[in-house]
Amino acid sequence: MKISKEAKTGLLAVFAIATFILGYNYLKGKNFLKTERVFYAVYDNVEGLDLSSTVTINGLKVGKIQEITILERNANLLVTFSVERDFEFSKTSLARIYGGGIIGGKSLAIIPDFESNNMAQSGDTLVGNVEEGIMELVNDRLTPLQQKIEATVVSADSLLNSFNQVMNEETRENLRQTLKNFNETSNSLKSSSVTLEDILVDNKSKLNSTFENLDKTAANFAAFSDTLSSVEIGNMVKEIESTLANLNAFSEKLNSNDGSIGRLLNDDELYKNLDGATRQLEELLQDIKLNPKRYVHISVFGKNPGPYQEPENRDD
Repeated sequence: MKISKEAKTGLLAVFAIATFILGYNYLKGKNFLKTERVFYAVYDNVEGLDLSSTVTINGLKVGKIQEITILERNANLLVTFSVERDFEFSKTSLARIYGGGIIGGKSLAIIPDFESNNMAQSGDTLVGNVEEGIMELVNDRLTPLQQKIEATVVSADSLLNSFNQVMNEETRENLRQTLKNFNETSNSLKSSSVTLEDILVDNKSKLNSTFENLDKTAANFAAFSDTLSSVEIGNMVKEIESTLANLNAFSEKLNSNDGSIGRLLNDDELYKNLDGATRQLEELLQDIKLNPKRYVHISVFGKNPGPYQEPENRDD
């Protein structure tokens, strides 16, 4: 049977159209060669989820996003996705949008709920939620940092303004004068250090001699200390204590009326008698000095001595 060119051309066109349709639907996430289960999830925001984004279960790719439409009644987004594998999961499992970064896009992960026995069937709607991506986390971390940086910049600006107000021309001139004085002081200290070094060099021999004398003095002091350590301090202390005891006993005897010295020191009557006797003896000596003839009488012719006359300068 001979096929005409027109038939061949028509068959080729049909094959090309079929291939185009299959490829287009494959790129959209539909594969007519495999048995697929279709599920739905509703989101307020799909966070950049695209058509043909992967659907995973525990990180394993099991399907693709087929369609994203807007619900007219509340403006939520209805995501249609397919699951090609026969992995069973419950109807209460989550459909979570995750991932996303500076380069990569979002994906959808099915979080199975193994506690429920109500298995999901094709056409069911799963509960959808969105996981924070890298950009959201970065924004959450950078927002407080941005606020701190802004506060720091404002504080730095205020500090610079205050510094400019303080650092007026008069203050700058004072600082320059202070630095100048500090430089002069530094030069003076340098000159003093040079002078001190010259003095030390010139008197090096004297200083060495002084230190040698100090060493000898320290050695003598050490020898003296050794000598003191060898002295029987205990016996010396005992002798001193004995001497002090004797002095105390002698002092007690002097303060008491026992003995001649104690009576002499403590007996008032004896003191008065001695004082009176001393006065009488003094008067007698004075009278002998003034009237010696009364006490030493030499008479050749037997003349009697005159009557006693009290001396004029007698003390009462």
